[in-house]
Amino acid sequence: MTWIKIVHLLCVMGWMTSIFAVPRALIYWKREHARLGEFGPLGDLTIRLYRFSAGLGVIAILTGLWLGGLLAMPGWVWLKLGLVLALVAHYGWTGLMVLRARRGRFDESDRFLRIFNEISVLGVLAVLWVVVAKPF
Repeated sequence: MTWIKIVHLLCVMGWMTSIFAVPRALIYWKREHARLGEFGPLGDLTIRLYRFSAGLGVIAILTGLWLGGLLAMPGWVWLKLGLVLALVAHYGWTGLMVLRARRGRFDESDRFLRIFNEISVLGVLAVLWVVVAKPF
């Protein structure tokens, strides 16, 4: 395995962890804010996690494009790229929720955040299926 594949794998794993963790952390942050009435440690943790993993996501996408280019971008890579862009949109939406929460606004319900979190799981499973099955 080349170094670029290792870097890509590590960054993907870190970014995926955050895609799953930040919406869940927003639920707990919302509860903490309701209990304390102010910004607490869960808010700081959520913001730091989001920022750190955004960098991992950028590295994962860049290395993925590099690896895809090395494979001459077959059809399955384009499908994977489309699914990854959907995850990027999901992550951007998560970032907007984090920014609102930082200002003390928690507009989404716990149920919405749970469903929002599970949608990302389905997206990641779709990406994994494309990578393993290489359908075309």
